[in-house]
Amino acid sequence: MPQSLTKVYVHIVFSTKYRQPLIDDQLKPALFAYLGGVCQGMECHPIRVGGHHDHVHILCTLSRKVALMDLLEEIKKRSSKWAKTQGEAYANFYWQDGYGAFSVSQSGVKKVIQYIDNQAKHHSKQSFQDEFRSLLEKYEVQYDERYVWD
Repeated sequence: MPQSLTKVYVHIVFSTKYRQPLIDDQLKPALFAYLGGVCQGMECHPIRVGGHHDHVHILCTLSRKVALMDLLEEIKKRSSKWAKTQGEAYANFYWQDGYGAFSVSQSGVKKVIQYIDNQAKHHSKQSFQDEFRSLLEKYEVQYDERYVWD
């Protein structure tokens, strides 16, 4: 086959450093748009970007030209630099070192979109840490609690 064709959906989740609630209602729309723009610029087409006060969720397709690790490095580096330019309240904006990334089937895309869209409601009942543990368990990811949080 002369072409390389892919369609890999990935659900990416990461938090602010120490889960600081820095993603306020003023920053949120522009930050989510910026994150989507970074994905788009790397040919990882964003389907939905959302989150809550201390973390983000990104559902995108993964370009066949980009390693997941490289995508995350660029998303975090560029967006944290950008956030710091948005006002004094964001001068200490940093992302956590790690992330979670989970494959999504074509049939599961709508469900993940709904999940991302309902973050505010979801987090009225559950913390980010509990949410992230649930995702790790759902996807059967082995982890050591000592190294998940920073």
